[in-house]
Amino acid sequence: MSDTRYDLVVIGGGPGGYVAAIRAAQLGLKVACVEKRGALGGTCLNVGCIPSKALLQSSHHFEAASRHLAAHGVKVSPKLDLDAMMARKDKVVLDLTKGIEFLFKKNKVDHFRGTGRIGSNVTVDIEGDEAATLNTENILIATGSDVATLPGIEIDEDRIVSSTGALCLPRVPKSLTVIGAGVIGLELGSVWRRLGAEVTVVEFLDDILPGMDGEVRKTMRRVLGKQGLAFRLSTRVTAAKATKTQVALSAEPRDGGAAETLRSEVVLVAVGRRPYTEGLGLQSAGVEMDAKGFVKVDTEFQTNVPGIFAIGDVIGGPMLAHKAEEEGVAVAELVAGKAGHVAYGTIPGVVYTHPEVAAVGRTEEDLKESGVEYKVGRFPMTANARARCNADADGFVKMLADARTDRLLGCHIVAPQAGDLIQEAVLCMEFGGSAEDLARTCHAHPGLCEALKEAALDVGGRAIHV
Repeated sequence: MSDTRYDLVVIGGGPGGYVAAIRAAQLGLKVACVEKRGALGGTCLNVGCIPSKALLQSSHHFEAASRHLAAHGVKVSPKLDLDAMMARKDKVVLDLTKGIEFLFKKNKVDHFRGTGRIGSNVTVDIEGDEAATLNTENILIATGSDVATLPGIEIDEDRIVSSTGALCLPRVPKSLTVIGAGVIGLELGSVWRRLGAEVTVVEFLDDILPGMDGEVRKTMRRVLGKQGLAFRLSTRVTAAKATKTQVALSAEPRDGGAAETLRSEVVLVAVGRRPYTEGLGLQSAGVEMDAKGFVKVDTEFQTNVPGIFAIGDVIGGPMLAHKAEEEGVAVAELVAGKAGHVAYGTIPGVVYTHPEVAAVGRTEEDLKESGVEYKVGRFPMTANARARCNADADGFVKMLADARTDRLLGCHIVAPQAGDLIQEAVLCMEFGGSAEDLARTCHAHPGLCEALKEAALDVGGRAIHV
């Protein structure tokens, strides 16, 4: 039993958990964070967002050197060193996890390595090398999510891999089948396609990137198809059999038809994620969960048990690191007696393929379905001078604004650096801005950002360069 009395104990050291812990400490609270993984940062930093982006960047450089630099007058014959690429990825992860450890020390957050389990609404038991019982006024569940699986398909992280296994394949497979055309499947499929694998993406739904704006989905299906990804849509995978050299997938048309066998060297299962709640003692503590296993919370992230809060993937909604971070800050501020709030309507989503996809706010399909009168502004990247200079002009910017007030309701981008460009629209929406506000703002020339200005101008029918 620890003699220290904490104001807040956070279970989980991922983006939501460690940010909550740091913010609470900044506000003068005595804070501890319990993390069972050897390193801080959670799935995102250790086996998710960060290593995948490192490999996306490295594989992008390899493909540029192999296929695109000659057009710029740079002639090279690159040779892939996969071990060096993986070592660089691992160093990026290590440096960032050490960075979080430094931030904990700087902010005087106590870090416990072990598995946290709720003993009551005022105690957390730690199992592991640093076994202890922590006394606390408040508990925050920030345990994130785990890989979702499919019936009949056993992930062995050898031939049939999850996103974790796909980040550390020992060699480039000759062929890769990706089950799931969401963000994770397309990003990791892109990595191995660039490095030389034949990639086929199998998706149960009618299109890729479910939930994205229809024009985005159509454009990315075309662009990624040109890059070499093959798509099998409206297809159900029913079983998988792995041998020492390949995997045989049993697949059939979703709406009926003859079954077939798809063979590849490696299969990546990327069908989403599920909340991680195993071993937390939620049932014995009386914490309510819904039918899908997500922890139920109110508008202030408190569960039905007083003093126990939850954030991030474990409560549902967009499974995004930055969403969890915002929720973590909100809880820290609420526990400290301040106001905490998350503006869910302005949380951006990004797909780090090439070109990138970025979106914030409502889609056109959503607006039509809800009967909102809106205006659309579009601008193709082929008409953007900087994109032409870069020989990187696939994509577009699309803005959706209220037909009566001109208030910006959504922005959807397919473009290089879309994940950075979207922040301009996010900020505009956060302040309740209009398309006209953005259109009247001077943008540097030549810049990719000019495409946003032109799309905003097009909302009023007065784009200049198209």
